[in-house]
Amino acid sequence: MAKIGFIGLGIMGKPMAGNLIRGGHTLFLHSRSGVPTELVKQSGKACSSPREVAQNADIIITMLPDTPDVESVLFGENGVAQGLSGGKTVVDMSSISPIETRRFAASISRLGCDYADAPVSGGEVGANNATLTIMVGAAEMVFEKLRPVFELMGKSVTLIGSNGAGQTCKIANQIIVALTIEAVGEALLFASKAGADPVKVRQALLGGFASSRVLEIHGERMIKRAFDPGFRIELHQKDLNLALSGAQALGISLPNTAATQELLNTCIAHGGAKWDSSAMVRALERLANHEIQ
Repeated sequence: MAKIGFIGLGIMGKPMAGNLIRGGHTLFLHSRSGVPTELVKQSGKACSSPREVAQNADIIITMLPDTPDVESVLFGENGVAQGLSGGKTVVDMSSISPIETRRFAASISRLGCDYADAPVSGGEVGANNATLTIMVGAAEMVFEKLRPVFELMGKSVTLIGSNGAGQTCKIANQIIVALTIEAVGEALLFASKAGADPVKVRQALLGGFASSRVLEIHGERMIKRAFDPGFRIELHQKDLNLALSGAQALGISLPNTAATQELLNTCIAHGGAKWDSSAMVRALERLANHEIQ
């Protein structure tokens, strides 16, 4: 059993840390909003700073919203780097920039420690049920050391390549998810405007080649107008920003990603930053002057 630090105990991080505690590990915990009482009751140990977490743990996991948050927690005042000693491992499970990830990894390596980027897919449900998909960028030896820890949080754990590769894979995932949500929104909007029952259209499509988890979950949310946060639009916007900036650096065009990003921007402009990503359909409905019903 390992001494594991977990920093970032929000919608995703809290259940992930809970699964590690149930797996028998000792958890040292820190979160900007405070350590949830239930994790302490489960034997988690609250720490006052990322530095204190790193001093006590052998494996330090971060699960944070964006690249600047990770940089601040790792290298800021009382950050993880100040509490590290040789031989420890830092694992970032946030969804952030692959370029910055490689820079963070190099800095941690100079301190005599290992680094892995291991972003996840599966949302709150996957975090609660320990069924996340985990995409890892690390040296193979580091990955094998971490695999038992990852398997307590996810059902699909894949070594993609070296540092940064996990984050690149997550961006690819977010491109597919965002564009599929947009496609489902267009399809249901088309059906509704044409006078067909979107409930029955979705039911029929789930039995054919167009079936997908996005149609199943987000399609239902669109029809029921259930846009309370699952995966917030502002986070999906951040991920598509990473995709588009990466594409620019690579000299490639992602036209449909750019168009989908504009829909997310429209939602945010109308107060939808905290809506679930399925609410992307609201931007399409504004353009069509028609609400799915």
